Amino acid sequence: MRLAVAVAVAVAAAAVVAVGTALPRRGLLPHGPARGDARLRPGDDESSPGLPLRRALRLYGRAARRLYVGTNGVISTQDFPRETQYVDDDFPTDFPVIAPFLADLDTSGDRGNIYYRQDDSPAVLGQAAGYIQAGFPRTAGSFVPTNAFIATWEDVGAYQELSQDAEPSKKLNTFQAVIAYDDEDTYAIFLYPVDGLQFLGTRPKESYNVQLELPARVGFSWGDGDDPKRDGLFHSLASSEQALRQLERESNAGVPGVWVFHVGSMEHVEPGGGGGLPVPGVPQSPLHRGPGTADYTRRADHASTELPAHHGSEATSSRSHHRPHAPAPLGIVPKGLPASPGQERSRRLYPDRDGGAWQSYSANPSSYSSGHHGVGVEEEVHFNPDVFTYSAASKETCARHHGTCSPHAFCTDYATGFCCHCRATYYGNGRQCLPEGAVHRLNGKVSGSLTVGRASVRFQDVDLHAYIVGSDGRAYTAISGVPQPAARALLPLLPIGGLFAWLFALEEPGSENGFSITGAEFTQSLEVTFYPGEEKVHVTQTAEGLGPDNYLSLKTHIQGEVPFLPENVTVHIAPYKELYHYSSSAVMSSAHREYVLAAGTANQTLSYRLHQNISFAGCPHARLPARQRLSVARAFALYDGQEHVLRYALAARVGSPSDDAQNPSVNPCHDGTHACEAPARCQPGAGMEYTCECAAGYRRDGRGCRDVDECTEGLSQCSPFTLCLNVPGSYRCECRSGYRPAEDGQACVPLAPAPNPCEDGRNPCAPGDRARCLPRGGGRPACECLPGYSGDGIHCSDVDECAENPCHPAATCYNTPGSFSCRCQPGYEGDGFQCTHGGTQRLTPCQHQQLYPRAVPPGPSPVGDGHVPQCDEEGRYRPLQCHGSTGYCWCVDAAGQEIAGTRTAPGTTPPRCGNPEAIQQLTPCEHERLYPWAVPPGPSPVGEGHVPQCDEEGRYRPLQCHGSTGHCWCVDASGQEIAGTRTAPGSTPPRCENPAPTERPQTMCERWRQSLLEHYGGSPRRDQYVPQCEPGGEFTPLQCHGDSGYCWCVDESGREIQGTRSEPGTTPPCLPSVAPPSVRPSPRPDVSPPAAGTFLLYAQGQQIGYLPLNGTRLQKEAAKTLLSLHGSIVVGIDYDCREKTIYWTDVAGRTISRASLEPGAEPETIINSGLISPEGLAVDHLRRSMFWTDSGLDKIETARLDGSERRVLFDTELVNPRAIAVDPVRGNLYWTDWNREAPKIETSTVNGANRRVLVNKDIGLPNGLTFDPFSKLLCWADAGTKHLECTFPDGTGRRVVQNNLNYPFSIISYANHFYHTDWRRDGVIAIDKETGSFTDEYLPEQRSHLYGITAVYPYCPGARK
Repeated sequence: MRLAVAVAVAVAAAAVVAVGTALPRRGLLPHGPARGDARLRPGDDESSPGLPLRRALRLYGRAARRLYVGTNGVISTQDFPRETQYVDDDFPTDFPVIAPFLADLDTSGDRGNIYYRQDDSPAVLGQAAGYIQAGFPRTAGSFVPTNAFIATWEDVGAYQELSQDAEPSKKLNTFQAVIAYDDEDTYAIFLYPVDGLQFLGTRPKESYNVQLELPARVGFSWGDGDDPKRDGLFHSLASSEQALRQLERESNAGVPGVWVFHVGSMEHVEPGGGGGLPVPGVPQSPLHRGPGTADYTRRADHASTELPAHHGSEATSSRSHHRPHAPAPLGIVPKGLPASPGQERSRRLYPDRDGGAWQSYSANPSSYSSGHHGVGVEEEVHFNPDVFTYSAASKETCARHHGTCSPHAFCTDYATGFCCHCRATYYGNGRQCLPEGAVHRLNGKVSGSLTVGRASVRFQDVDLHAYIVGSDGRAYTAISGVPQPAARALLPLLPIGGLFAWLFALEEPGSENGFSITGAEFTQSLEVTFYPGEEKVHVTQTAEGLGPDNYLSLKTHIQGEVPFLPENVTVHIAPYKELYHYSSSAVMSSAHREYVLAAGTANQTLSYRLHQNISFAGCPHARLPARQRLSVARAFALYDGQEHVLRYALAARVGSPSDDAQNPSVNPCHDGTHACEAPARCQPGAGMEYTCECAAGYRRDGRGCRDVDECTEGLSQCSPFTLCLNVPGSYRCECRSGYRPAEDGQACVPLAPAPNPCEDGRNPCAPGDRARCLPRGGGRPACECLPGYSGDGIHCSDVDECAENPCHPAATCYNTPGSFSCRCQPGYEGDGFQCTHGGTQRLTPCQHQQLYPRAVPPGPSPVGDGHVPQCDEEGRYRPLQCHGSTGYCWCVDAAGQEIAGTRTAPGTTPPRCGNPEAIQQLTPCEHERLYPWAVPPGPSPVGEGHVPQCDEEGRYRPLQCHGSTGHCWCVDASGQEIAGTRTAPGSTPPRCENPAPTERPQTMCERWRQSLLEHYGGSPRRDQYVPQCEPGGEFTPLQCHGDSGYCWCVDESGREIQGTRSEPGTTPPCLPSVAPPSVRPSPRPDVSPPAAGTFLLYAQGQQIGYLPLNGTRLQKEAAKTLLSLHGSIVVGIDYDCREKTIYWTDVAGRTISRASLEPGAEPETIINSGLISPEGLAVDHLRRSMFWTDSGLDKIETARLDGSERRVLFDTELVNPRAIAVDPVRGNLYWTDWNREAPKIETSTVNGANRRVLVNKDIGLPNGLTFDPFSKLLCWADAGTKHLECTFPDGTGRRVVQNNLNYPFSIISYANHFYHTDWRRDGVIAIDKETGSFTDEYLPEQRSHLYGITAVYPYCPGARK
């Protein structure tokens, strides 16, 4: 048996090599019915029976004897919980998981198959062993599995909520997981064939109309077990779209699409890539402990291992004591940022795990090449080009100026000075050295002033990016943002990108490319004359050195005249050769070049002549060639009109000018046909011979190289108070917490505490009773006025809160410095915000309004604006009311509401008004005919603006027609339109049956049940709740959730009675929901009034939750449901601080509603038409208006807070508007649009003027947006980039606060914290504004997605009690 497997391994190893650059379907292990596979039954959330294993396997250090396969791309050693408990959540999971593609998958309707089986055939075991040995050539070189478990997901789809006219998506995924093991060890193999991943994420089931897609997760999770020290451990390979795209393109086993892991160990999952030793892009990574409720801080040692967006096979370790983070531009790395390969070798400042600063320096810098995949190479060089010269008079020596040379160079003294020379395996001018064969990047800005035909075009600081593959001399250049017609006219100007081809050309023996001569500091002057028009253009390109990540920085200026090119023309440039002449400080070349303009079948050949001069500061002792020839084998230019990007690409090599022979033989090192494996470097020999050499920090391993771990082998030279960290090709010495690098850059010395100007008084802020001082990095503090004061923090003036009349009408307001107070007038009692009179509670509404005319509830005044009503002797409204100042008169009903049509003008005879009590005898139809505007808020029963038709008995006629529009429809006995009966104007009206006069209106239970049934398409799934109603319409006392077995008791309003929920198998005893009347009145149960103080409100499906704050800490034990909204899906939420009222959007009901926070308040719908998917909502408490986004209509609208004066602000250039925020003080509006093609954040005034884009770069899915009234910053949470960022309202001063969010939805700012809802954690997360650290989280007991969030203050911003 073992011999047969060994033979199969050899065959499989050859097959692995033969697979090539991508894994075809045939590269998967054999599967399907013909191989004896079992097939998982089709469905959305299915799982296989436990499959007993022929031999127990070791998984995460524990023995497993059976395996389960689930629909959602997972394998486990125990049965799965319901998918709602894990499918949308991030790692860790509550149960053991092997997840090749964890997402909400669905095989219903013949959308794919899921196969699984055990196998011990030699061919299959050999193929698995071949992949394992490719991933672990040293540690698993002799591993031969005895058994394999194979699970294959073939052409499976994502779950979709399909409507009748929607087609299932045609994007299908295919992938495979193999678990190969023997009696002692276990390996897992994930296989992703080419085009196997056609979708990368799935929509949550609870998203309803909210367009969200959660990326799949790939990796391993330990799950809960008997060892609490290891609970929550996990290893994440990919959980973002960028990382998921790399799965079928990259590998840790040498075959794109193949990923191998050692999973038998108790402590960690070990990725393949070098027998347990790190290889480029695939370092060793332990399992990571996931965040718990006690500590959500996602520090570097808790973040998950992720594939990068742009680099080759990588799963960078996130434990900072294994791999430090790559430096950010200023040397400060945000917490949780995964490192990129090769960006770990410099003297930079990094933040430590305690929030302070830790330093690191490279003790033995080195680098490596990774084939044709991008590997950023880092080098930190500090020099002053004005001081550094090769001057014979200065007699400078290496001893005095050795720091001028690159760390990868050596210094040589000459009689008249010194020179720097790059060491072996590096190239450059000695001051800047780069590793041979590696990939490099260039960043720059391009400005210009061009005349194109007759048009003048100017552009300033548009972006230039170049990507260099040094192993074969390819240079790719992209310039974005050049306006038309200049961008297309620059297509023939290939020398712009040709500079980079010369700089990094493949060097033939005895030749040097441009970077080897000039380094990263030079100036190129280029003059180009076009023929036949003789247009002339000048180009200047200035290189300004290497940046922190070895990115060469470049400035380009283009000025002159270029020929116009039509839009339908493409430019073709043939291969060419160009001769360069060299001196000690300049390089020159001249050439005449032709290019072809192609438009359909017509071609035109044109040409231009170029002269270029490249000046640089060279070493006078360097021996430069007099002439060299640059040979460009391939060249093309392209303009992408959709992305507005101008692209050049060239492949070049530099050699001797005498190389004119036909088809000369090329050494394999030069044409890329060598067999050296990355990161080995091909070293050419005589003729066609070559050797594979390893750079410093690597050892030979066949034709490749493996990394030397200097830390574990004792080869490092780290000094005391340091930690040694291995990096590919080198190691790093990191100063321990509390230490910093000494001036010699080698030792570590204690860190002196940084001065705090906020504590020692050296700050410009206003006095402490008016402003607060906030420490900032760099020693300069920020100043912020305290609430109750306004200003810039340096000068703060008192706010007169009394100007806004915050007190009760029967109270007096007293302004005080920074605050105010309210005192009830004599004869009244209360706190000044609420004042009561001894007899107030016995006053009638009319008498109360006479005493307190300002206390009328917001909305249309029942008896006229500014009118004090007249009451009779019993306190009732007099039937005739007249306005004391205007002279208008009218009749009112018993409630004081004006009777339509009775108002008379001043000076005319007042109307004759009867007994208002008779009004109450009207039927609903008659009442609506008399008072159409007095219909209670909510869906209009018979159409907006429609006056209903009533029969002789006052009932609604079955057929209703709109007098102005011509629409007709049928109604039921309560006047509600019957769905599906409406006819268009001019068509035959519907035939309507006379409703039975005994028909009663639907109860709350029946309406809620009907709403949910319609939402579920008439056939709810087994896991979806539908309320059960009694024959009389009341809620059945006992309610159960589908077939889950969970049951509970409800009250008469259908709300769950706390403490009655039972486990499956038992049923709680429930009393009838219709209880006898209580002895004393109690508030309506709709609103559970909150306590005083500051608190958060969050939307969670059919309820709004209440989460109080103690300072800025979450008081989780006091959290509760504030408002239950059956049948709703609340998304956007905001608070009116003046009227103490919450407002929300409902995507299920397509409405906008509000409710007061007073006890017993009842929800009120204020917008009930013209909405499809209302999401974001913002309240302007000063202007008494609200704003909302509708991603279904792609609109932004506004209205008064009572729903009146509604109008559209914007309905163009919007794709997926979501979050919206308002700055009431300055009158500005902000909103996000998460259009995947072009996401952006925009702003305008609250009136819709001055619309403009604030942010449209480096954002992905900006879900949450908040304006901080105290810091005056606009901040957003991005579910695509995982960043929390802030900027000033004009778009300047942008900074990242936190760069490792999970999946944020909504965000709010309060004091020195941000609070956001998260769809991965299904909770509220707190983040410190200053440090960006996670400080707390709240996870509601009922797990479901949270949407909007807002903060409720006890005062309006700018005032305090």
